[in-house]
Amino acid sequence: AEILCELLDMYGAETIVCTDGRQAVEAFLDAEPGTYDAILMDIRMPILNGYDTTVAIRGLQRPDAGKVPIIAMTADAFLDDQKKCLDAGMNGHLAKPIDANRMYQTLATAIVHSRQGV
Repeated sequence: AEILCELLDMYGAETIVCTDGRQAVEAFLDAEPGTYDAILMDIRMPILNGYDTTVAIRGLQRPDAGKVPIIAMTADAFLDDQKKCLDAGMNGHLAKPIDANRMYQTLATAIVHSRQGV
């Protein structure tokens, strides 16, 4: 998480790190709608895994819950794993180890699409 935050900081992004899925859902709920441009979701987290956390966020009754880009970041890189991420409501999948350029490109594309309503 520290390295990821440093990589994102290089592009001026502000980051918030949650150590488990429940914290992620609570952080999203506690923030004003539109606060988050994207969520990078670890799949293997305690309390709620990344799939369940995504389903919880997507199920919230607020305008940004259905459109905030959620990108999986996981060592689970098989096609089946990617499908599970999309089925849970994620917008993309990045396999670890993370390629910084691919991450930036994936985030930029997802954010642009969410703002355009794609």
